[in-house]
Amino acid sequence: MPHFLDTSAADFETRFTELLGMKREDSPDVDAVVAGIIADVRARGDAAVIELTEKFDRLALTPETLAFSEAEIEAEIAKVSPEESAALELAAERIRAYHVRQMPEDALWREETGAELGWRWTPVSAAGLYVPGGLASYPSSVLMNAIPAKVAGVERLVVVCPTPGGVVNPLVLLAARIAGVDAIYRIGGAQAVAALAYGTATIAPVDKITGPGNAFVAAAKRRVFGKVGIDMIAGPSEILVISDGSTDPDWIAIDLLSQAEHDESAQSILITPDAAHGRAVVAAVEKRLETLERRAIAGPSWRDFGAVVVTRDLAEAAALSNRVAPEHLELCVEDPDALSDQITHAGAIFLGAYTPEAIGDYIGGPNHVLPTARSARFSSGLSVLDFLKRTTLAKMTPAALKAIGPSAEVLARSESLEAHGLSVRARLAALNEGDE
Repeated sequence: MPHFLDTSAADFETRFTELLGMKREDSPDVDAVVAGIIADVRARGDAAVIELTEKFDRLALTPETLAFSEAEIEAEIAKVSPEESAALELAAERIRAYHVRQMPEDALWREETGAELGWRWTPVSAAGLYVPGGLASYPSSVLMNAIPAKVAGVERLVVVCPTPGGVVNPLVLLAARIAGVDAIYRIGGAQAVAALAYGTATIAPVDKITGPGNAFVAAAKRRVFGKVGIDMIAGPSEILVISDGSTDPDWIAIDLLSQAEHDESAQSILITPDAAHGRAVVAAVEKRLETLERRAIAGPSWRDFGAVVVTRDLAEAAALSNRVAPEHLELCVEDPDALSDQITHAGAIFLGAYTPEAIGDYIGGPNHVLPTARSARFSSGLSVLDFLKRTTLAKMTPAALKAIGPSAEVLARSESLEAHGLSVRARLAALNEGDE
């Protein structure tokens, strides 16, 4: 059974704080292992990647077979049904249209001093996308990572995707083709992250690495950050639903299970001012768990980390949600727009009973790569901006330098940086001589 909390209970604050601090991953100490793998790949390149792939994925490769050939890609794509292909195309179209609107504009203006100031946006040159492998891999994640990169203008885009035992999901390859990926390497784990960051004889290094992975992948991304950019360190999936009782309890139950089925460490929370509705949702969850295909995963997630919180009203529900800062937030209430105005921390908000979180995972348009573990308090989901950098522009005219240069010189002297001040003083002196 999930955790039951009531804001009117004397011990509520203690229990809610414990819920927020609950450790949902019991990963071994992988950092030392990952450090060794990264050092090995840096030292031996392809040879290390090939050995580690054979060890962990039971797949023997050569430098020539690290990447899928065009013939292999075509053969796998041919296995995809027309229905699945059409669904991927529609998803790609919607994701692309949404992310095109995120593209920022360059700016340049002239001040009254005559100085020109502004900024311009340029893409990273190369990006590497990590895609979990095997039959459980997610083609939707390929689209969500690759399409924003292409919209941003990334010139070279590569995917790393482990294929344990040689098993590959054809939909992943089709998604990569639709999104415009340039190469797909059948490698994974920390060794794939290291290869993307530092490069090998066969795999050219990239500037940014995005995409989810297991504890080893997360640890590797932490270690290579600084050498390359990364999107985020993703934890187990999570969903919070605020329901006022106006939505079918079975719908809420299925939405809660949609995240619980991802991982035994995933978390599903219901916040409602209607205690009877909360009990009905719990009963519906238990009923669904009797037949759910992934009940062996969803069941432990709901039992160990699921929660139902009963509040005095929806305003209190929104305040508690902001403290959780959930990855996914569903507002299954009669006026979701009004309640949304009270939400300040959430990775993605799904408004109304007819907007299940699963729409966002596949076909809605907004990105499904979102901040977890309360990091929505200070970060955002993946977007076009993750693949762009902003460069500032400044151009001084002689008049502008005369107007603001002396203050720069004063500040340089106050920081005891003589050359800084002299670089301005020399120019001002030349300008003054010219005026004589």
